[in-house]
Amino acid sequence: MTRDQGTGIGDRLGTHSGTAAAARAGAPRAPGAERSSAAAERAGNAARLMNRALALCSLAAVLFAAGCRSDMQQQPKMIPLRGSDFFADHRAARPQAPGTVARGQLDEDSYFYTGLVQGPNGYKEEQNLMPFPVTMEVLRRGQERFNIYCTPCHSRVGNGLGEIVMRGYKPAANLHDQVRMAQPVSHYFYVMTHGYGAMPDYAAQITPVDRWAIAAYIRALQLSEAATLQDVPAGVQVKSLKSIAQQEGLPAGFAEPWVLPTTAVQAYKPVASEGTPAMAPANPADPTISVPLSKAAPAAH
Repeated sequence: MTRDQGTGIGDRLGTHSGTAAAARAGAPRAPGAERSSAAAERAGNAARLMNRALALCSLAAVLFAAGCRSDMQQQPKMIPLRGSDFFADHRAARPQAPGTVARGQLDEDSYFYTGLVQGPNGYKEEQNLMPFPVTMEVLRRGQERFNIYCTPCHSRVGNGLGEIVMRGYKPAANLHDQVRMAQPVSHYFYVMTHGYGAMPDYAAQITPVDRWAIAAYIRALQLSEAATLQDVPAGVQVKSLKSIAQQEGLPAGFAEPWVLPTTAVQAYKPVASEGTPAMAPANPADPTISVPLSKAAPAAH
């Protein structure tokens, strides 16, 4: 290579270096070059955002996988009423520890939860006694529960001609006849708890305190239907049901006695095995005991 050739190369290198330096120093560039540079910058920003998004997604996937380990759903546990090899009796459901009472199942007041007391003859007996004082709040609660659960069969006045009786169901007990009026108040609690005849029990639907409230309201309903003017406190004005019905814009016959509809099931004779609705004795006062007769001795030949 000659000196002149080397000089030419150096001149060209110097020229390119000067051009780059001038560009970095703020020399004006062509419009096409500016657009290319802006597009490259946007592409770089987009790539960085994409990388960050992928990193966040990867982190979330790792955390999700760590929180869904298989041993959480396959952990050792006892399933009710299934067998188990862990205990000697092979029962997963463990019996209650002796001397303990489950929460909410103390039932210390047996009369409150059963409506029965131990009689002198050894039998359990019903009592005409409420386990707590009867206030207007208790009667309002009893009326509310009575209207919800009892009126479909017994009607709101308790005469046994509820709406389902109107539609062909067997007539319910009339709470105002002599037999029901003579029943102690705990009898109604007992029947609501255990049911009788065509009446199912309502122990699952009505709590014990509400069953007692209904029993108190039934007694108040009976007293109101059988009350006389002598039972009214002095100074209290008494209106007839007919006048009240007229004031409320109801038909004139609204307060008259109800007639059992022809759709009610009355033609069938009572079935002894089914019992009489709402007439369940807690325990018979004198249970019938049948003793088989002895076989007669064979005649001598």
